[in-house]
Amino acid sequence: MNEQIQQIAARLAGLRDALEIAPEEMAKVCNLTTEQYLLLESGTVDISVSVLHQISQAYGVELTTLMFGDEPKMSTYFITRKGKGVAVERTKAYKYQSLAAGFAGRKADPFLVTVHPKPEDEPMYLNSHPGQEYNMVLNGRLLLQINGKDLILETGDSIYFNSELPHGMKALDGEKVNFLAVIL
Repeated sequence: MNEQIQQIAARLAGLRDALEIAPEEMAKVCNLTTEQYLLLESGTVDISVSVLHQISQAYGVELTTLMFGDEPKMSTYFITRKGKGVAVERTKAYKYQSLAAGFAGRKADPFLVTVHPKPEDEPMYLNSHPGQEYNMVLNGRLLLQINGKDLILETGDSIYFNSELPHGMKALDGEKVNFLAVIL
């Protein structure tokens, strides 16, 4: 597994240790079995943003702190210059670039997400997390599945949805897709 996933796994284990939380409790927060959760801490499997979001909400930790390891410090404003946001590539298919990592106490987490095309026969990964989500396609075509319904979004299209429903995405036409995602 890539080094960034291993670093996120180490931060999860460190958080659990610092807060003296049993693996069973952390697994329950993530709606996972204890064995599934411990696999996340091992750094050998991908860790979804939805799981990290659930943990950040439950324990009052900034989502970007879990993802990138940096503590936000700004409270008036925070500028992310073009191409300069802190990024993590969870898998070869998805790259998340935080657009507000340095702002403390955020009420929303904005990301620039890049989705790379994958083989047609590869299943779509679905996730869910508490709250709501806003996505706006900046370029390309995106298949977004929400609660079993397939929606196609094109450049300039946007959607706001209940992120507690199972959802996943796939780049269409063999081209990568960039979109703005705001997790609330």
